[in-house]
Amino acid sequence: VQLQASGGGLVQAGGSLRLSCAASGRTFSSYSMGWFRQAPGKEREFVAAISWSGGIKYYADSVKGRFTISRDNAKNTVYLQMNSLNPEDTALYYCAREGVDRSYDYWGQGTQVTVSS
Repeated sequence: VQLQASGGGLVQAGGSLRLSCAASGRTFSSYSMGWFRQAPGKEREFVAAISWSGGIKYYADSVKGRFTISRDNAKNTVYLQMNSLNPEDTALYYCAREGVDRSYDYWGQGTQVTVSS
């Protein structure tokens, strides 16, 4: 399984970005997926997760109401729509697959999001 994250960039505070994570393999639709982020000097933190069907979604309190996770199983892709961005959202964003034991077993390479004030 390979995960390729894209869509990061530099945006002003209040702006929006949409991240994409394209997965290889034929079993994408069987797994929950998540987004995480890591800011410089900080530990990696959970951002959002979505069930295999897209029917269940979870968000970190810090992004709730601003970020939306979604997926298109026909395209083997999971998305993270990020609105009302602020400088505290600046981080390297990773997508990951949740394995059968509920741990995240495959990770993408990360895409940088930088929000200027």
